[in-house]
Amino acid sequence: MGNILIQNQSNMFESFSIVFTIAALFSYINYKWLKLPTTIGLMILSLFLIIPLTLSETIFPEFYKFFCDIIVKADFKTLLLDGILSFLLFAGALHVNLAALKEQRKSILLFATLGVLISTFLVGGLVFFGAQLIDVELPFLHALLFGALISPTDPIAVMAILKKANIAESLGIKIEGESLFNDGIGVVVFSGILLIATATEHHSAAQIGAEIGLLFLEEAVGGILYGLLIGFLGLKCINSLKENPQLAVIITLAVVMGGTSGAFLLNVSAPLAMVVAGLLIGNRIHINEDKNPIQKAINSFWEILDEVFNGILFVLMGLAIHLLEFNSNYFLLGVMAILIVLFARFCSVFLPYSLLKHYEKKPIKTIAILTWGGLRGGISIALALSLGDELSKDLILHITYIVVLFSIIVQGLSIGVFAKVIYKND
Repeated sequence: MGNILIQNQSNMFESFSIVFTIAALFSYINYKWLKLPTTIGLMILSLFLIIPLTLSETIFPEFYKFFCDIIVKADFKTLLLDGILSFLLFAGALHVNLAALKEQRKSILLFATLGVLISTFLVGGLVFFGAQLIDVELPFLHALLFGALISPTDPIAVMAILKKANIAESLGIKIEGESLFNDGIGVVVFSGILLIATATEHHSAAQIGAEIGLLFLEEAVGGILYGLLIGFLGLKCINSLKENPQLAVIITLAVVMGGTSGAFLLNVSAPLAMVVAGLLIGNRIHINEDKNPIQKAINSFWEILDEVFNGILFVLMGLAIHLLEFNSNYFLLGVMAILIVLFARFCSVFLPYSLLKHYEKKPIKTIAILTWGGLRGGISIALALSLGDELSKDLILHITYIVVLFSIIVQGLSIGVFAKVIYKND
């Protein structure tokens, strides 16, 4: 048993090391020649790498199998949801201005809650009918699962690409703030629909409703309160370290690693906890000022870690595509899903936004940017991978990948230009 565990750990380390090396090489190529936003550059290069890999299957089958094993053993779902997601969310939240976030709190709250629900049911319903049109079997609850996993905008993709997009600060805060919080809400909605989809006939509607309500309290509310607690404890420790910036960095690392492990034990949302802890620590130590040794050390460390994990994530996302078997009907439904997701995104922004007071002369322009800037990424793929085969996993994974690729490459590359076109007459 011990030898098997050691072997599994060795295989995962080997896979992680190779993916990390590829990410470093692709980052260098992108920096020197492509000059694209890092996440997009890594994704595109990974997709190009798939071509020689696929060709090698007949010529060098052992090499092909070795590379496939690397992707499988890296365990994308576990690596993202149970590992690097917490680091990336904490790193992103550290630099978000809490005062600016408070100014946009109503819109962010509505987008992250009501918006996710609207999008989930719109996407689910329309994809279900789309599947019927092309004779693809997709039960309604399975379509709703797809709606739930694709509706949250991905904070990792959004924050990485927004750094390069020249948009107004208040608009950037709306997109960034929504993406930080709605993934936790999206996971809760996804888990609730999953409970319904997997419930047996012995479960009554009241029992399922009670379980979903308890899930929301534990995951969402519990995650926010837990994040405040670990953020406060970490902050107290950091504030007592006037002359030891290295130890302050270690404390932030302990907040994320120990905090994530504690969240799993307590059954609260680790992503929400990391966002809250990062916001609290980053704003209380004024990390964006980057003046004293502690600010500089924490800033530098988390910027590097953010780059490392982003690189690994987007390379894995690109490389894992070659494990899918092409299906023309699935591809067609995926293309339909792109249009459906964009339409649902518009509705899920327009309806909540219409409930708010806003001061723009033409709020439709803000809605247009929020629609096009709502990127999907690794979280959607990880949730699709978590499904069982009995829940249409293969189909959902195919259409999820198609939507995510379009989102990151097409929307991500064009968001800056799109914003300029929208606001050119202002």
